[in-house]
Amino acid sequence: MSQFFHVHPDNPQARLLNQAVAIINKGGVIAYPTDSGYALGCHIGDKKALDAICRIRQIKSDHNFTLMCRDQAELSLYARVDNTAFRLLKSHTPGPYTFIFKGTKEVPRRLLNEKRKTIGIRVPDNRIALALLEALGEPLMSTSLILPGESIAESDPEAIRDRLERQLDLIIHGGILSEQPTTVVDMSEDTPQVVRHGAGDPSAFE
Repeated sequence: MSQFFHVHPDNPQARLLNQAVAIINKGGVIAYPTDSGYALGCHIGDKKALDAICRIRQIKSDHNFTLMCRDQAELSLYARVDNTAFRLLKSHTPGPYTFIFKGTKEVPRRLLNEKRKTIGIRVPDNRIALALLEALGEPLMSTSLILPGESIAESDPEAIRDRLERQLDLIIHGGILSEQPTTVVDMSEDTPQVVRHGAGDPSAFE
């Protein structure tokens, strides 16, 4: 049975976020708010928790996973970002974008796309998510909370509780959110390529 924290969207309570970090560090799987619906998250190095997320989403381990980062500096530790890409990132983060880059050696191998050695990277524009990442002190392994058979991320934490409370360790209630997914931009090659149109304006990458 999962815990259920009501966290203030504008002034997240540090006490609750510290408890959330403790759950993550013990191998827990959480649902938490972002700027594009709710996401599932776990510790970057926890294979058992990652397997649990794959079961919930019914996805395979070669899925494109995302590292949720606090800022551009942290992002550049895990992704191979050249100067041109860094300037684009600086003007579009935080925001509703997922960027695909070649991963660095800091990324656990099992999180990389097996063929391309890429990883999704993002900095969310959501105060709860950013405060959680600050308390955690490292990226959160993450994927959108899109349930099997659905095409959009879950937006209502009460609905998440109804369907998943026995499969999650924690649900962070941060309000009803937008269902629109992130805009996905592949920046692993020389020319950026918009892979999915979503909430973020893609014009700078097209």
